[in-house]
Amino acid sequence: MLAVLNVEAQNSAHLPRLVVNILVDQLRTDYMEAFVPLYGEGGFKRLMADGRYFSDAQVPFRGPDRASAAASLATGAVPYDHGIVNMMWLSRETLQPVFCVDDVRYRGHQTFEKTSPCYLLTTTVSDELELATGECSVIYSIAPEREMAVLMAGHVADGAFWLNEETGSWCGTNYYGEYPNWASAYERQYSLAKKIGRLTWEPIYDGGLHSFHYFQGAFDEKSTNFKHTFEGDGRFRSFKNSALVNEETVNFVKRCLENSYIARDYVPDLLNIGLYAGNYEHQSVLRCPSEMQDTYVRLDRVLEDLMTSVETITGKGQAMFILSSTGYADSDADDINFGKYRIPSGTFSMQRASMLLNMYLTALFGQAQYIDGTRGQQFYLNRKLMEQRQLNTNEVLARCEEFLSQMAGVRDVYTSSRLTMGAWVKGLDHVRSSWNINRSGDILLEVNPGWKIVNEDNTAYVNQGEAYLSYPMFFMGGETLPARIGTPVSTAAIAPTLARCLRIRAPNGSREAPLVLK
Repeated sequence: MLAVLNVEAQNSAHLPRLVVNILVDQLRTDYMEAFVPLYGEGGFKRLMADGRYFSDAQVPFRGPDRASAAASLATGAVPYDHGIVNMMWLSRETLQPVFCVDDVRYRGHQTFEKTSPCYLLTTTVSDELELATGECSVIYSIAPEREMAVLMAGHVADGAFWLNEETGSWCGTNYYGEYPNWASAYERQYSLAKKIGRLTWEPIYDGGLHSFHYFQGAFDEKSTNFKHTFEGDGRFRSFKNSALVNEETVNFVKRCLENSYIARDYVPDLLNIGLYAGNYEHQSVLRCPSEMQDTYVRLDRVLEDLMTSVETITGKGQAMFILSSTGYADSDADDINFGKYRIPSGTFSMQRASMLLNMYLTALFGQAQYIDGTRGQQFYLNRKLMEQRQLNTNEVLARCEEFLSQMAGVRDVYTSSRLTMGAWVKGLDHVRSSWNINRSGDILLEVNPGWKIVNEDNTAYVNQGEAYLSYPMFFMGGETLPARIGTPVSTAAIAPTLARCLRIRAPNGSREAPLVLK
């Protein structure tokens, strides 16, 4: 009898009716904790008090961006396995940039963008949940950015929605089916295009915000007061890079909660949400310190509103919340003139380096175009040419590494042969994890801290070095016990941990062990 009662007790431990998986772009632990005096009781403070708080979460690969981080969160894998190495990469076939969720086979709803998760090579938690429940779970993904929404949704969700930069509409793709009625109703009644001209972003002054200064230099009237309106052709793009985008996102999420079938039964459902905590229009925090402070205060209020709305639908204790960060932050080094302060710095031109490298290979192996192109900090070699000329690939790569290593400003050069066959060391493993044999370049170049890399499209990136930053991760609800964990953990552990909580198989590219939540 005791054995039977024990089994029944285990089976009665209910699964969450709804899992809310929140990914906040560029959320930082130091900023989040710095503004605690300005928060209410139901947002970050509630997560810290009632949740499992991992204060030092790290992305397990080098150079994450919004797309690669979202893919890793959803899959529990790294770019080496899931294939989303960056927002964009160079196509080997066409030598043209490829956007990570473009797919001409599927038309958009409320947009001309053609979209699907076709480049995502592994399953996501969303996929595994649908497979485990026989597609009875309701799964939506909502984020300001297209890549976040689609990559978090995975292959088998019910819908992914994002804000169109040209029209301000909440849009989707017919890859996931038709545009739902509740979304159409929201667009008719609360369209961002109709109200954006009336929106103004100013700081919230209550709660001591006006007299609270965290950032150095934010002590004058000019820096503490700001007023941003959204006008002109780029108004929706500016809006998406402001604190107000989170309020718009959660308003759309609330319409989904109120009018869709999500959380209406006891089969677990999943709601993926993307939010923003980066710099205003990606400017340095040195220029917009008060905007950053206000962003976190508004984000706290948005989280409280979201959690209250969810629990109104599910009931208290019936929802599980996960909150994490993309694990990177916009560089502040772009606004600093290092030369003025006699700090070592310089400019590295990828186009010039490509020309010089091609001349060097020509002198060694004969006249030809050996470099197909460059993207970011990567060189793509002409593999077909080397095959036609029967050149030893490892020899060519070794020559390239030797040549590029002698250029001013270069700290390290990683070739494809070094990444695939090199001995395991922590630094090299992080670079290897960020690389994919079919989508990354054959040569990855790393410059010294403070050096600026200029690409062919005139985009520039300043290497801000490897100064340590920590990012937060929260689990709250279900059988999770509150605690603060300071030990470093990997963000790739979110997917297998969530899979264990839902009692489903972990995504097929996941390698991390689940975290202990109780």
